[in-house]
Amino acid sequence: MAHDKKPAFDIILWGATGFTGRLVAEYLARNQDAHRAKWAIAGRDEGKLDQVRSELVKVRPEFADLPVVLADAKDAASLDAMVARTRVIISTVGPYARYGNELVAACVRAGTDYCDLTGEVQWMRKTIDAHDARARETGARIVHTCGFDSIPSDLGTLMVQDYMREKHGGHCDQVRFHLTRMRGGFSGGTIASMMDTLAAVKAEPALKKVLTSAHALDPEPSRGTKEERDLATVKKSPDTGTWTAPFVMASVNTRVVRRSNALLGYPWGRDFFYSEVSDFGPGPKGLALATATTAGLGGFMVLSNVDPVRELLEKHVLPAPGEGPSATVRERGLFEVRLYGEGHSPKSGQRVKVEGKVASKGDPGYAATARMLAESALCLAFDTLPKRGGVLTPASAMGMVLVERLRKAGMTFEVHDRAA
Repeated sequence: MAHDKKPAFDIILWGATGFTGRLVAEYLARNQDAHRAKWAIAGRDEGKLDQVRSELVKVRPEFADLPVVLADAKDAASLDAMVARTRVIISTVGPYARYGNELVAACVRAGTDYCDLTGEVQWMRKTIDAHDARARETGARIVHTCGFDSIPSDLGTLMVQDYMREKHGGHCDQVRFHLTRMRGGFSGGTIASMMDTLAAVKAEPALKKVLTSAHALDPEPSRGTKEERDLATVKKSPDTGTWTAPFVMASVNTRVVRRSNALLGYPWGRDFFYSEVSDFGPGPKGLALATATTAGLGGFMVLSNVDPVRELLEKHVLPAPGEGPSATVRERGLFEVRLYGEGHSPKSGQRVKVEGKVASKGDPGYAATARMLAESALCLAFDTLPKRGGVLTPASAMGMVLVERLRKAGMTFEVHDRAA
């Protein structure tokens, strides 16, 4: 931290009036660990912030006095004043390429830690280029993708690698992520970010090179190998014998995991292979589901690139930013990820296989994401972490400390050997 005096707050939640922001606020209000935190809610509309505060009073009466901070995403002076008052900023205000630039710049100037939910690869690349060097100087930890994108991927891979090192003395030279169960959906904010990204590429075709680069977020971006291209068709998994289809967020998560490997000093090797797919099980049923999903995803991407169709989808079909499912639907949601790792064991001299599992109750895009983002902020605020600033990833900023924190918060992170 670069603050000259102790800030008034440990955490400020920026965007508390949005749908996801309200969920994060409620999580902090209910979380025992957060009760020792001095925190505030922030946005530009005082009336709406007062409404959020009145809802939190139903959780705990003392939140009648929860501080409210006013700032505007386009007003650098107001953002500078806000970030100077806190150790950590949580941002739920997306699409981030539209609303996030000034806030990140303010955090970097002040040396204030920051975490968000973005899955916008092209914007993350811009924040790396614009702010990484200065953030390392000020000590600001700018940590993107602290939700369903990309904590299960990033921390799941780190957990598998940590186990491999402890148990077998080596590292996995390949890890394959399979989304095996998911009930729930993507938030309106996530959809808006995806649409914004498609529109940005159309307006600036050079961005396509960034989005299709396997190592777009590495310190030195590169196209990568042919094998590292994200799955685009139905394929039978060599690890499980199940039928797999493209995973819509693979183009984000894979880049984040590869950046973690680079920022950590390539402990998993410079040729480390990582991929992500959706897993639909074996047999004819698995094949049918994988085929239908692949066709549906392909059709959606094609239609979303047609301006009139995209406008119709945004207005009448897809959830809008600030919208989301009921509490009952959110609570019924869940996700489960399996990570299949393989590498050489110096202890035995053999190739070994390990399997990790990351799972959570709660809709992935809402309830589970709110938990992951809030716990990331608490981790940055209170836990003992490596002293490094920069534009980081969950694994390189918080690592196994955050894994343990999320376990205590009810998420599953487990790993074991697989039969060879």
